[in-house]
Amino acid sequence: MSKVEQANQNKQKKKRNRFIFRLSILVVLFGALVFAVFNNLTADEGAIVDVGDEALDFSLKQVATTEEANNLQLSDYEGKGVMLNFWGTWCEPCEREMPYMEQLYPEYKEKGVEIIAVSVDSTELVIDNFANKYGLTFPIVHDENKQVLDAYGVRPLPTTYFIDEHGVVQERVLGELTLENLEGYLQQIVPEGS
Repeated sequence: MSKVEQANQNKQKKKRNRFIFRLSILVVLFGALVFAVFNNLTADEGAIVDVGDEALDFSLKQVATTEEANNLQLSDYEGKGVMLNFWGTWCEPCEREMPYMEQLYPEYKEKGVEIIAVSVDSTELVIDNFANKYGLTFPIVHDENKQVLDAYGVRPLPTTYFIDEHGVVQERVLGELTLENLEGYLQQIVPEGS
């Protein structure tokens, strides 16, 4: 075998090795993509509470706006419209929508709609500080172990449920609310006859 033939064989081996290496990388990346998509799809299935579903009842410790630490139970609000907002003090979109919630709370409370904020923060102190900073007066509960968050299948924060007086979810909003769309959703859950 001549040196030219041997050089050509070496080039072909290198090309074949590069091709196999690149193909291996593509297979691994494709596998990772398939895994990520499958994982996201199955994570969104399961316990998600969605429009038309009955809201899941829960009992959590009320914090921040009350002097005594008592439990708030969702089923105690039967007959009222309920805005159930999942949030955290570190979440910037959550922080931006809180003043709108506070602004509309007194008017809609009189109309039979309650706003309940479910904080997933790790400590009550940060919740108290946040509530004091914004002068929040609506009920805030602490979902310390994220049990209600998980039961509802909440992924992004904020996520807000608008529940009618019969306990049925009328709207589920992922992400930040503006003042205008918040008021529109609250109007939808005002109990009949109010």
